[in-house]
Amino acid sequence: MTAASFTPAGPFSLAAAIRFLEAFTPASYDGSPDGVLRMAFPSDDGEAVIGCAVRQEEAADGAEAAAGGAPATVHAEYSLHVDGRAVRPVDGAPAAEAARAQIARILSLDVDATGFPGLGDADPVVAGLQAEYPGLRPVLFYSPYEAAAWTIIGNRIRMDQAARIKARLAEEHGQAVEVAGRRLHAFPAPSALRRLDRFAGLTDIKTERLRTLADAALDGRLIATQLRSLPAEFALTDLKELPGIGPFSAELVLIRGAGHPDVFPAHEPRLHQAMATAYGLDAAAADTARLTAVAAAWRPYRSWIGLLLRAHAQERAAARP
Repeated sequence: MTAASFTPAGPFSLAAAIRFLEAFTPASYDGSPDGVLRMAFPSDDGEAVIGCAVRQEEAADGAEAAAGGAPATVHAEYSLHVDGRAVRPVDGAPAAEAARAQIARILSLDVDATGFPGLGDADPVVAGLQAEYPGLRPVLFYSPYEAAAWTIIGNRIRMDQAARIKARLAEEHGQAVEVAGRRLHAFPAPSALRRLDRFAGLTDIKTERLRTLADAALDGRLIATQLRSLPAEFALTDLKELPGIGPFSAELVLIRGAGHPDVFPAHEPRLHQAMATAYGLDAAAADTARLTAVAAAWRPYRSWIGLLLRAHAQERAAARP
């Protein structure tokens, strides 16, 4: 195993991240009481599979970090697997640096959040969300590639059904790795997904689109750093050129796949409804321009506040009898 450490800039709670994943259907995440986040996923370049165990030395509720104190260091131990064989990258080597960067991005630790608490000073809705979810940053899909695959799999079917299909794809076509005493299956790397033929639960057109997506990933069209370096409207236009990726899916890939911290989705009606409810804006859910103007005050963390609003709305919906 190779070690990596991260010092969060601004609030961060690994415990909050794990709780979020446990409730996030696409992740199919089954946590454990030891407070360790276990992950397995294809590397950004598709050349390896990464198994990773993440720990943080902090109180379980993350209250200290959320209150403005310095959050504890995050420690990760990871392994690389190439063609089914574990390899140990040399510290500082490109493979090690790429793995470290991907782990940081997945947990949004690559973003300076020192200014995030200040958003609540001028906005009581934001302040309430920050108090409700102390230390929670967006937990991403492992890559833009996997986020895009999820949108294709989940098109026009229930989310729980799509999650089962995605998990079976990992079990049957992904690589299994041992992570901190547990056996995990990574989602198939692009080189494996491009060979997919028929698969129970997937229509022929979805299978074809997944193969095309895998080719696009191998061609370098789903690189997180590149997508985030572009103006958001340009990145979204590029993503919508992929078969099966419409406006809603493109926003999901950019925000939850590439980890862009400052995009307000124009095509996410559930977020719009949650926002309209939180701000008491009658009939404003359909008025995207009005909501966009309100969200401008969340810069440069518009994606983050959007996530908190959705989490809040989802929990309230689940609590209703």
